[in-house]
Amino acid sequence: MNKNIKLSDRLEAVIAAVAPFESAADIGTDHGYVPVELVRRGTVKRALAMDVRPGPLARARKHIDAAGLGDRIETRLSDGLEKLAAGEAETVVIAGMGGGLMVRILENGRHMWGSVRQWVLSPHSEIEKVRGWMAENGFVSASEHMVYEDGKYYTVLSVQRNGDAAGACGADGRPVHARAGTARDLIYGRLMAETRDPVFFQYLKDEERKLTELCAALAAQAETSGRAASRLESVKERLLLNREVQDEMQ
Repeated sequence: MNKNIKLSDRLEAVIAAVAPFESAADIGTDHGYVPVELVRRGTVKRALAMDVRPGPLARARKHIDAAGLGDRIETRLSDGLEKLAAGEAETVVIAGMGGGLMVRILENGRHMWGSVRQWVLSPHSEIEKVRGWMAENGFVSASEHMVYEDGKYYTVLSVQRNGDAAGACGADGRPVHARAGTARDLIYGRLMAETRDPVFFQYLKDEERKLTELCAALAAQAETSGRAASRLESVKERLLLNREVQDEMQ
């Protein structure tokens, strides 16, 4: 048995978001840390570590064997959810990739939509694209959490498909409902503001500072550049949304 691995705050947040079920699948598993810890900690009884590349799967297998969990965690070569069958995983984790790729994986994994009870998503970019796709396809966030690590902010979403989870409730016990997807909802969501997530509030303050500086720089160029003037208006709109969310949290 290997010693307990010191995980990053980001991975700890992903693992903490997983609900206790029988089984989980980690898509794009890389080193296999997430499935190893989910099984070792007793969150799930068995897991699948899946990746599109043989190299990461080989690394994951080494960590799985070192943990003595080879009989409970299977490695599987798969492009996203392609090789995952309905009923094999109650929770699916997709983390550590851009939002565009995440949307492609979710879209191509339609055969799993009806059987997966929880999706744990942590896009490293383009979270608006992920939230927009969710709203269009009946997926809703039951909880959201943000962590700050190595100068970057990461959002972890616990997601359910509304059509398959009638009466689903969030962490506070209130019913979860799909939202139409306003600009504010797509950029910031609603749950972290409602729960007054402290890291999310710090993110808003940092973003406000950067947007304010960008506005000043663009304003200096706007008189001679139509492109800068157009960009200035969009940045001002984002700044207004940012401050609106901050006001709600205070």
